Amino acid sequence: MSETVRTHHRVRASELVGRNWLNTGGKSLDLEALRGKIVLLDFWTFCCINCLHVLDELRPLEEQYSDVLVTVGVHSPKFEHEADPVALAAAVERYDIHHPVLDDPELETWKAYAARAWPTLVVIDPEGYIVAHLSGEGHADGLAVLIPELIAEHEAKGTLHRGSGPYVAPVATSGTLRFPGKALFLPPGRGSAGSSAVSDDGAAAAKGSWLVTDTGHHRLVELGTDFQTVLAAYGTGTKGHVDGQAAGDAATAQFNEPQGLVLLPDDVAASVGYDVVIADSVNHRLRGLSLRDGQATTLVGNGIQRLLETGPARVDEDAAGFTGQLSAHPLDVSLSSPWDVVWSGKLNAVVVAMAGTHQIFGFDPRTGAVSIVAGNGLEGLLDGAAHEAWFAQSSGLAEDADGNIWVADSETSALRRLVIDDAGTVTVETAVGQGLFDFGFRDGPAAGARLQHPLGVTVLPDGSVAIADTYNGAVRRFDPVAGTVSTLARGLAEPSDVIVDHTQAAGSEPLLVVVEANRHQLVYVPIPKEAQQVDEGASRTQRPKSPVAPGLLELTVRFTAPTGQKLDDRWGDPTQLKISATPPELLLSGGGTSVGLRRTLELSADVPEGVLHITARAAACDGPETEDGEIPDHAACHLYQQDWGIPVLLQADGDTGLVLDLRGMD
Repeated sequence: MSETVRTHHRVRASELVGRNWLNTGGKSLDLEALRGKIVLLDFWTFCCINCLHVLDELRPLEEQYSDVLVTVGVHSPKFEHEADPVALAAAVERYDIHHPVLDDPELETWKAYAARAWPTLVVIDPEGYIVAHLSGEGHADGLAVLIPELIAEHEAKGTLHRGSGPYVAPVATSGTLRFPGKALFLPPGRGSAGSSAVSDDGAAAAKGSWLVTDTGHHRLVELGTDFQTVLAAYGTGTKGHVDGQAAGDAATAQFNEPQGLVLLPDDVAASVGYDVVIADSVNHRLRGLSLRDGQATTLVGNGIQRLLETGPARVDEDAAGFTGQLSAHPLDVSLSSPWDVVWSGKLNAVVVAMAGTHQIFGFDPRTGAVSIVAGNGLEGLLDGAAHEAWFAQSSGLAEDADGNIWVADSETSALRRLVIDDAGTVTVETAVGQGLFDFGFRDGPAAGARLQHPLGVTVLPDGSVAIADTYNGAVRRFDPVAGTVSTLARGLAEPSDVIVDHTQAAGSEPLLVVVEANRHQLVYVPIPKEAQQVDEGASRTQRPKSPVAPGLLELTVRFTAPTGQKLDDRWGDPTQLKISATPPELLLSGGGTSVGLRRTLELSADVPEGVLHITARAAACDGPETEDGEIPDHAACHLYQQDWGIPVLLQADGDTGLVLDLRGMD
């Protein structure tokens, strides 16, 4: 049988050090104040989709063990914007975090606990000793075994103290919208019937309306072109997943942090019976909304978060993924944090930014077929054939006049493009961006330009591309003809979407509509005749560099399955490593994808520093072994996965080994 991950030697937990505490009513916490509780440190950063998944994984455990378990979020920022205390406070409110959060902008506590990836979980027992060190998602089941073991052990020793924890709720933001995500223009005749009653002369109806995902209120809101008049609301405003009537006082439909939305072409909408497709992100589903009768339906997704499990979506040993149809039964398919949607005229389908698996999906509303359009599921920036390309939390989509799809690839701070030929073959290109840890605010030639975690994108009337450069608080412009980047607007509060407005609601010229998430509003922004040129520099995520020696480096990723699970070796070794480097010349040998969690790498003495990109996976299944040692048929199985980007500094006296914990003890 497997054993719970527990240390075989007692390691005292380091003190919690940072700039400030949130969700504590202004009080500072230390480990002494938490003595007697099981403490779960969650090292996170608010840009990270995997971190957001972990927040949701932990909620049931926090509720079940509220008298003995204290979760402490240690916010250790990746991007410069995330070190802003105002932005962090907004994120804590936005994601309904109901536990104390330590602001760790200098990564002091991160370094003290040897964290190497977002997310990382560290479990501290009631006596102040570390008992587990976990990387990535999917550890809730293992924690559900470990926590009762710790409760029993420390109740018997008399070291467990039951009672309320230190969480104090902050004052909530109120208003019509709360952290809106995306917006969609509804032309005259496609919006609610209420739009025709806004003015006696019918002028408002002639201008159309705007449908907004009111993400923080878990609903959709239809606004007039003044962005103040509420024409309709869809959803009860309570997070959940319920189909049915979404409009009016009789509404029962529920959403959970809806994000992107797209209006189907008239003929498609008429044939399928709904008008709008919605990326219902935390429900891991696509939903449909009929604007005629207000009915909400589930279109795609079984509600189970998708991982790169065995089957047709698995990456092979050459790092090639599967592209093509996954299923003709859309309600049987697992999705993972769908973030935006757009209609593709060339593919005759809804294209979906699947942020949680770093892929682009497709959905045909008429047949129900679900497909993978591009991306092998590995996180990073790699162009080429669709099945070999890497993305990183793609969050915004737009179609251009040639039928190609522009992608705001947030975690690589990049603008990407899906080039679709007449046969439907997809090739991935990068217009702006360098990689997972490169960002900044720099205009000029695209090769040197920098963005910072963009979430939205749209195509301008002249064919150039406007980008909601979210963490720079700006709207940027990429000119594909000149190959240059410029700035259209600044001073925005986390713009999450940008759309071209042709209604002339605020003048004779086309305007941009910007969803300003952290000011809870939509605003009109003029398209300037002369764009700004900004150069505030290029940056890299600053994390401690691991000193390593040139030559052979022994890599070990530690993984122990939780109690009640066993490594799933029915089809061979269920573990896998994928390794590459930036720059590529750093890695002389040992790269690529192969089974096993140990690898010998050879590092070049001619490269002074770089980043090792390591993806580890392990599959384990529930249930006791049968008499012949096999996993029972129909056992529930789990995929554990983590992506690391390890900055390394080459020096003669550096380490010759590197140990990482997927599920182990550091």
